[in-house]
Amino acid sequence: MCIDAIIFSRFDSITPLLFFMIPEHILNRKGPRSLKDLDQEVLNYLNKGQIETANLMEWLAVDQLLLLKEILKHLGKTDWYDSFYEAVSSQKKPSANSNTKVIGTTFLELTNDQGILDYLATHTSDVPRCWATYWAGIRETDIHKRLEVIKPFAADSHFGVREVAIFASKEGIIDNLDEAIAILSGWTMDPDENVRRYAAEATRPIGVWTKKIDTLKEQPELGIPILEPLKADPSKYLRDSVGNWLNDASKSQPKWVEQICTSWEAKSQTKETKYVLKKALRSINK
Repeated sequence: MCIDAIIFSRFDSITPLLFFMIPEHILNRKGPRSLKDLDQEVLNYLNKGQIETANLMEWLAVDQLLLLKEILKHLGKTDWYDSFYEAVSSQKKPSANSNTKVIGTTFLELTNDQGILDYLATHTSDVPRCWATYWAGIRETDIHKRLEVIKPFAADSHFGVREVAIFASKEGIIDNLDEAIAILSGWTMDPDENVRRYAAEATRPIGVWTKKIDTLKEQPELGIPILEPLKADPSKYLRDSVGNWLNDASKSQPKWVEQICTSWEAKSQTKETKYVLKKALRSINK
């Protein structure tokens, strides 16, 4: 039997069982406000990979090496654990973000088996899906292929996977900015709001927890093919990203942002555009 069949037969056979075994109060919980409020019962489920994280606090609390042990058992690859442990432990400043990247890239170093990647990419837990995002994104050096493989992760139902999709592709976007903007401008027409949002969020001049795009800080007009189609988007999640994009640009090119906002205000009288403009001008109007 091929590795794909072995992996998916295991995964498919345990997922429904786990779903019905997990108490309703766990499945319907709200995430804790701080790490000290995290329920140990919830953490046990998270570290076994049986549930998704509910918010950032839970995502930060996951013991990724403990979860990895569970994953490697299912894969029949427990002998790989030492390689992951050494890679994670050798970091000077380990964090949840860096651990995610290290584990994802270590998978890539150990194997190129698509079956294992697919297993991680469709796992019940969002954390293995984050590992898969790094693996898939970093494996491709061509910007067209990198964005192609990142797109399903950009559309993931979980916020964490969507953010890692940006982390895993940001350097490629920076290094191939013109091509990336040309590709992502087409994504602004995608029916999935998460994909549209990725196009804006991944090209933010400053962004959050990611590398700055110096070219767009100085020449934000290059981002217009992405921003213009989204100025009145029905998704608040996406409008936040567009407004934040322009607010980023206002730190270095305030006059340009003011001009764009004036132009959009004249073109579009919708409440959606007004929302974007208010968010875009918040630093200028302080």
